[in-house]
Amino acid sequence: MGSEPPSPPQVVEEAGEEEEEEISGGEEVDSRAAPGRGSLLTRRGITLRVLLKDGLVEPGDGVLSIHYLGKKFVGDLLCDGKIRWVETGQIFNSPSAWATHCKRLVNPAKKSGCGWASVRYRGQKLVQYKTSWLHKYQPSGEMSLASEGEDEEMGEDEEEEGKATVQTEDRNRKGKPEQHEISLVQRRGDRERVPVRYCTLGSRDSARDPHTLVELSAFSAINRFQPFNVAVSSNVLLLMDFHCHLTSSEVVGYLGGRWDTNTQLLTVLRAFPCRTRLADRDSAPAVEEEICQNLFMRGLSLVGWYHSHPRGPALPSLQDIDSQMDHQLRLQGSNNGFQPCLGIICGPYYHGNQGVASTITPFWVVPPPEQRPNDYGIPVAVEVTYVQDNFLTSDVLNEMMLLVEFYRGAPDLVQFSQLWSPDTSVLDKIKGSLSGHAPKDQAYSQILEHVYNQLSNAH
Repeated sequence: MGSEPPSPPQVVEEAGEEEEEEISGGEEVDSRAAPGRGSLLTRRGITLRVLLKDGLVEPGDGVLSIHYLGKKFVGDLLCDGKIRWVETGQIFNSPSAWATHCKRLVNPAKKSGCGWASVRYRGQKLVQYKTSWLHKYQPSGEMSLASEGEDEEMGEDEEEEGKATVQTEDRNRKGKPEQHEISLVQRRGDRERVPVRYCTLGSRDSARDPHTLVELSAFSAINRFQPFNVAVSSNVLLLMDFHCHLTSSEVVGYLGGRWDTNTQLLTVLRAFPCRTRLADRDSAPAVEEEICQNLFMRGLSLVGWYHSHPRGPALPSLQDIDSQMDHQLRLQGSNNGFQPCLGIICGPYYHGNQGVASTITPFWVVPPPEQRPNDYGIPVAVEVTYVQDNFLTSDVLNEMMLLVEFYRGAPDLVQFSQLWSPDTSVLDKIKGSLSGHAPKDQAYSQILEHVYNQLSNAH
């Protein structure tokens, strides 16, 4: 790393991509001085030289970077708008040429690099600087950020590509809270809903019911590999499943854990139920602050969230898809490193479930293709390894008791003595579902009996 470039430097060109991004004739045209140019000049006229000339970026060593499938590439931005790869000293004419070259080293089948969405300048994607330039100098011009001449399909872990456009449109449309703020989303009560396939959705439609459920796709179905591995503690599942069983109303909580950039492993170690009503926005900030403090004290990071569909399928709604995308963007933040955000949906009382166990669905959202920023994100199923804990921790037991107290006497508290099926009470159904997340130490069943006794007296 940091080696001096060879002399003369090797200039790498990639199949005409940089030519499409260069202004015709290789000259810098001052489009701001030409009346009527706004309707004619598209993104093809915007190059790094243009951004340098207009002061949106500055040349510097190591100011450019690419993150792809766990690999990081660092580049220098030269005064002439070209890119020098620090590792080898090779010179690239455009972001597309550099991104394509680097990604092919990791994935030889990669056709193109989607350079403006993949390359970051001081931690921010170049596509954001291009957007700023367009807003400043071409406010009435064509604002499409589609990468002409680049492959429209995003590769295995290019989940970051196109997020700048999606994030801007989502925040303008929904007035999202500021970055890193935990938000609770109010949802209506569950009813029987028939899931639809993602391919039937098309572009966003304000007339479409935001509670429409969407079937999950597989990563392989969209020509992707899952870009990270996930391990979930059995105590996380037990506490989450218990929380979701207590009430006929939808609940939400957050997931704490760790992200290992070396192994690309997301480990979910703790669930943090939100002991508040979704509609109670007055108490939500205090609850969320308490969760943040608990995460900090345990040395954990916020790695995801969960919520319930009490009587419906454990599949994401259109609203869930937008919420998940927003969580992914906020956890990503402005730093250089990629961190995934896991979403989990728990369906405790859906009669389509097999047996007494809840359906638990881990999912993630892939941004829509860059050329279709108004489409919904693509919900995909996440493969997870479940790790059996040795024993039930006092933390989890205490949290269960706090939940019982929170819902005690509530009108939407589940009637545990009622029958779930002709020969099974609701309480027995809960016991059966939680037994699937049992720790290795069999003494847990005696401990939980105390919790179950408290449930019986909660009404």
